[in-house]
Amino acid sequence: MSVMFLPLRLIPVPVQCVVLTTVFDLYLRGHPDFQPHLEALEGRCCRIYVRDSGVVLFLRISHQGIKAKPEYRGPVDVKVEATMTGFARLCFGGEDADDLVFKQVLKLSGDSETMLRFKKMLTAAELDWEQELRHAFGDFFGDKVMRFARGLIAAEQQVTEQSRQLVNNGLRQLGTPDEDRVQTWQAGVEFVARKLPALQGRITKLEHRVQALIFLKDGA
Repeated sequence: MSVMFLPLRLIPVPVQCVVLTTVFDLYLRGHPDFQPHLEALEGRCCRIYVRDSGVVLFLRISHQGIKAKPEYRGPVDVKVEATMTGFARLCFGGEDADDLVFKQVLKLSGDSETMLRFKKMLTAAELDWEQELRHAFGDFFGDKVMRFARGLIAAEQQVTEQSRQLVNNGLRQLGTPDEDRVQTWQAGVEFVARKLPALQGRITKLEHRVQALIFLKDGA
């Protein structure tokens, strides 16, 4: 999905589909061990939606390969939705597909069995998008896509960090403990919780000794 990181409004979706199909073909030729994943999704169709660009395209999967199409009138089995940054994190950020789905960066919907197989395919596809793009379309194109994708990821990380700092600053002004203090307190609570069984054991032993001394005293 790396072509999605270019200025999408300037590139027709059919051209993006040609780029994607070419990259998939190159990858699959060099990875025959990937064939079982294609066979498990024989005849399935996946709808790709990039929220912040409005781009919609379809991936038609068969044992012969993965074909990207700008239009598809048949049934859609799986829908994948993310922002451009989300897809950048998947293709260029080295992040696991399952983690991105868990964090809801990548949203999957559709037939549950097909979604599971599709996630397995994403996880198994160790596709080096930069290398494949350079191989298929030259260094200039590959470098442009890579720079743009990394820029998106870096910008999102910066915004996330700034938001976290603003929240922590606001909590400090309200006298509420920030994330670091909460973690410190939590660590202290967990430490005490681990020590409680041993302390309880000592207290029980002391109680037994006191009872024994009282018994001896009364017997005397």
